[in-house]
Amino acid sequence: MPVEDGTPTDGEWAQLSAGAPDRALHWWTGAGGSPAPFVIDGGRLFGRLAPAAAVVAHSARLGGEWHPELPVLGPDGQQVACIWRSPEGGTILPFDPDEVVRLVRSEAYQLQDGIARSAKSSARRVYYAVRPVMPRPLQIALRRRYAAVQERAVFPRWPAETALHDLADRVLAWAADAAGAPLPYLAPWPDGHSWALVLTHDVEKAEGRDAIDRVRAVEAAVGVRSSWNLVPERYDVPDTLVARLRAAGCEVGVHGLRHDGRDLSLPTLHRRLPQMRAWAKRWDAVGFRAPATHRVWEWMPRLGFDYDSSYPDTDPYEPMPGGCCTWLPFFNDDLVELPITLVQDHTAFVILRRDERLWHEKIDLLRKRGGMALLVTHPDYLTGDAALAAYRRFLEAHRDDPGVWHALPNEVAEWWRQRAATSLMAVADGWASVGPAAARAQIRYTRPRVLTSRATASRPRYAGAPRR
Repeated sequence: MPVEDGTPTDGEWAQLSAGAPDRALHWWTGAGGSPAPFVIDGGRLFGRLAPAAAVVAHSARLGGEWHPELPVLGPDGQQVACIWRSPEGGTILPFDPDEVVRLVRSEAYQLQDGIARSAKSSARRVYYAVRPVMPRPLQIALRRRYAAVQERAVFPRWPAETALHDLADRVLAWAADAAGAPLPYLAPWPDGHSWALVLTHDVEKAEGRDAIDRVRAVEAAVGVRSSWNLVPERYDVPDTLVARLRAAGCEVGVHGLRHDGRDLSLPTLHRRLPQMRAWAKRWDAVGFRAPATHRVWEWMPRLGFDYDSSYPDTDPYEPMPGGCCTWLPFFNDDLVELPITLVQDHTAFVILRRDERLWHEKIDLLRKRGGMALLVTHPDYLTGDAALAAYRRFLEAHRDDPGVWHALPNEVAEWWRQRAATSLMAVADGWASVGPAAARAQIRYTRPRVLTSRATASRPRYAGAPRR
């Protein structure tokens, strides 16, 4: 995402270089230390920081003129490190950007307080154990009261957490400074699209299954397609329903096996996974969403699906709050993760008692930043005329956007795999893409902010180009 593997400079540092050490991007790769939260320019991140003495010693070894430019703060606002710069365009990062990206995407920041996390997990199990016998008004009342507590979360910010993408933009700019020339990368979306809109539905109960046609009629009238995640052993799923959805150009995915809060408990997962896989084969389904977005980073690739969509980018209101802090797809091993980037309908309409304007406000940001707007709605809750009307207004507002890619989740996952398998190659008049996405991909450039007096004919030493 931020950079490709660079050229090692010593045992604790790596670099992306255009030749001179003081016009290169250096980052710390040393062992030791525990990941901790830190703040850059107001954005909270998570990772290991190099000791200050190691940064000073490295700058001295490089030679040239280096000075601390951008402070790195601890959660208490005290400076704990600094990003160093040279007048020639070089940068020294006291952390490994790839490690920071991995730790934040995987929600490792939530593992700091093991006791609190364990308590939340236990409370969640108790809630799902008693929920089937709990009156619906009581469920909603409890969720609303708990939402007031969840809103106090410091990180990730809601409705959008930009820190990880802000870091990626900075690193690309610093890499361009090191190159002394515009730095190419593959645009996130195919065919010239500037952002993506992905519609998904989780069908939780038989009542939701029976309301599919009503919701689907709204989409058909607007001319859009969607994905429907079904629970095979909580209610009957006729093969004719699956066939009808697929014939309409829609996708079908697996939403756990029974939606009872135990599908992703490890012992239960081992027992149920063969049945989930059997249903996926029967439905020709390649996507998975965990019930209640329960998720464990290390377990998700074991599910055996082509993609998963159980991580929000940021959501304090779910039974398992948190988020991966990105509005772009990414890989967890060989699994493509498609983050949920718009607030769910039940949260918006029932818990927060808001309307579709919450979706429009987030899309304004995602459109500007070239992200993916992935929405989860439930036919179980889109039952009233007001909710359906809000959904129709939302669809109509973005149907004719010239920059939007209306895509199914499996299409996004397939594109992301093709994009990852495509590289950039220097040619006589610039750069060309080579690989399965070459025909649909566009090349974009991050331009250097620092122009040096040195010749810029040499190209930076890296394989391909940084991919966002």
